[in-house]
Amino acid sequence: MLLVAAGLCAPAWSQDAAPAGVQRVRFETTLGAFTVEVDPARAPLTAASFLQYVRDQHYDGTIFHRVIGNFVIQGGGYLPDGTEKPVRGGVPNESGNGLSNRRGTVALARTGDPHSGTSQFYVNVTDNIALDPSPARWGYAVFGRVVEGMDVVDRIASVATGSSGPFQEDAPLQPVVISTARVVGEAATPK
Repeated sequence: MLLVAAGLCAPAWSQDAAPAGVQRVRFETTLGAFTVEVDPARAPLTAASFLQYVRDQHYDGTIFHRVIGNFVIQGGGYLPDGTEKPVRGGVPNESGNGLSNRRGTVALARTGDPHSGTSQFYVNVTDNIALDPSPARWGYAVFGRVVEGMDVVDRIASVATGSSGPFQEDAPLQPVVISTARVVGEAATPK
């Protein structure tokens, strides 16, 4: 309960120098590139899982399958044909880490089960504090923020959406594909 309460009054993200251990991931997409700063100090389990998916090249060739222009862009789990990629088990929910779902932050997507987040992530296009934890419910764990290329995120958020493949709504009508996702400064290892 204390972790959740602490999360309600903490800042969205410090604008100061990056904390020790922070890593960056560069996403190359069909609409441009953006870079995410991941903070393993504030969300250690979520960050470790996300970075392992990046190192495993899981995100390469996946799409942003859910795009709501005044809300979020979500991806990391599906191929352009709508096939869901295999994932590891869910990550324990770290939404009480003091980071808020503010514009430009990156968080772990999940189902109604608070500990079901795997590979899918979303970028907040606007402030979405309703996704933060409250004393009555779990929130969605923020584990990073966009530090370069927010204009690309906004471009993705503005694509035409509707029903496409297995997605009944909010799917880009022209796929927005993540070509590659790499930890900045690390050499990619062959699959």
